[in-house]
Amino acid sequence: MVEFNPAEIEADVSDAGLVSFGWIVPDRDDLAGLSIELPEQISLLLLGNAGADMWQRFSDEADHHGQSLDHWCRATIGSIADNFQARAFYPFEKPHLPFQRWAVQSGSFFKSPLGLTIHPEYGLWHGFRGALLFANGYDISSVEPQVSPCRSCVDRPCLTSCPVNAFSGEEYDVPACVEHLKTRDTTNCLQSACAARRGCPIGKDYTYAKSQATFHMASFMRSFS
Repeated sequence: MVEFNPAEIEADVSDAGLVSFGWIVPDRDDLAGLSIELPEQISLLLLGNAGADMWQRFSDEADHHGQSLDHWCRATIGSIADNFQARAFYPFEKPHLPFQRWAVQSGSFFKSPLGLTIHPEYGLWHGFRGALLFANGYDISSVEPQVSPCRSCVDRPCLTSCPVNAFSGEEYDVPACVEHLKTRDTTNCLQSACAARRGCPIGKDYTYAKSQATFHMASFMRSFS
């Protein structure tokens, strides 16, 4: 049996161009829809991307294998899961698992006024790509608590940066956003990423490059085609 070594697991995650976003002990009810037998002890590691590392790896490898991002994530995270006898889950598979809630549970993410999760270091420039479930316990008491950067943000520029005021702090006006992107936006949000997201002062060092921003915005727009 493979030894449960969180530091070694996180090192493999980093080597793959991904980021370890935090460990949690998930509620067993969250996994009930998977119809799998759970061991007595379980722990879960959230995985994702922040900044450009994953994008660079995916771009290089997908060019050679013709992979979609979902396929790349499944192959990459699945390989890590195999190495450590873990079970891999993905946000793009059904039944949909509560990745956003797990992120908040980890203590590393907080809800922002845009409705997106925000990280004290990465800001809004991250994405959840998968999770690894282990048949081992993890001492979550060792995790240092963090504070939402939104608590000290008085001006909330994220709410005033959107060209069509799609964000109120309580709701996201999806039709107004999509209509703008389809009919009036030519270079701003579609090629440089969401203006509201760029308005946040946190995590500027992890802002997506133009190619990455364009890729994700194109994916977003395909869901409304």
